[in-house]
Order: sequence, then structure tokens, then C-alpha cells
Amino acid sequence: MFGPFGQIFAGLAIFFFAFTTILAYYYITETNVAYLNRLFNNKLPNLLFKLLLMFMVAYGTVNSAGYIWNIGDLGVGIMAWVNVIGILVIFFMYKPTMRCLRDYEEQKKNGGPISFDPVKLGIKNATFWEKRLEKQQQEQK
Repeated sequence: MFGPFGQIFAGLAIFFFAFTTILAYYYITETNVAYLNRLFNNKLPNLLFKLLLMFMVAYGTVNSAGYIWNIGDLGVGIMAWVNVIGILVIFFMYKPTMRCLRDYEEQKKNGGPISFDPVKLGIKNATFWEKRLEKQQQEQK
């Protein structure tokens, strides 16, 4: 329909989509590896991840698209299940989460302005939210 321009545009769009997706997954994973490795300060896990990523990109270039899509689907599915498990762990095992939810529901039921007070909920080192609450309270006066 768009001739050569359409082919070039589609090719560039797919290239940039793939490139930015790889960059995003790289950043997310590197951040998580750094967080998990924060106590040990070992550079080996990050190096292994970089090598694995380069291998997977090269592996993807020499295999069929269907096979690579299946591997990608498997990876996204695993990631989704890990996130579901993480959400369930946070929801059922960490009391601050439940206190926050109950406080929100109570504020919503009362119909007044909704605010997050970490001190009231027993959450420490939430300086951003403490400052934000102070600012909200000053604006309401």
C-alpha cells in the first residue's frame, strides 16, 4: 500500500521496538541483580547476566522467529508468575501493606480527603511521603 516507504518504515519500527525492548529488559534485570547483590558487592552476577544477554541476542539471530517467540512467551510467563508470587507474599506476609490498605479503605469510607501518613502506619524512613503529607496539610489550612 505504501510501497518502498512502507517497507522501510515497518523495518525501522520493528528494529527500534526490538532494540528498546532489549534495553528495557536489560535495565530492569540489571537493577534487580544489583539489588539482590547489594550486600555482597560482587561483580560476577552482573557480568554473567551481560554475557547471557549477549548470548541470547546472538542465539535469537540464528533461529526461527517462531522458536524465539515461544522462548519469549515462556520468559514473559515466568516473569508474570514471579510477580504474582511476589504480590501474594507482600500482601499476606508484610503487615505494613495490610495496614496501608485498611487505612485507605477507612479514609475512602469516611469520604474525606485521602492521605498517606507513614508515621501513623508505623513505616520508617519514608521521608518523601512524610514531606508530602506535611505539604498537603499546609495546603488544606
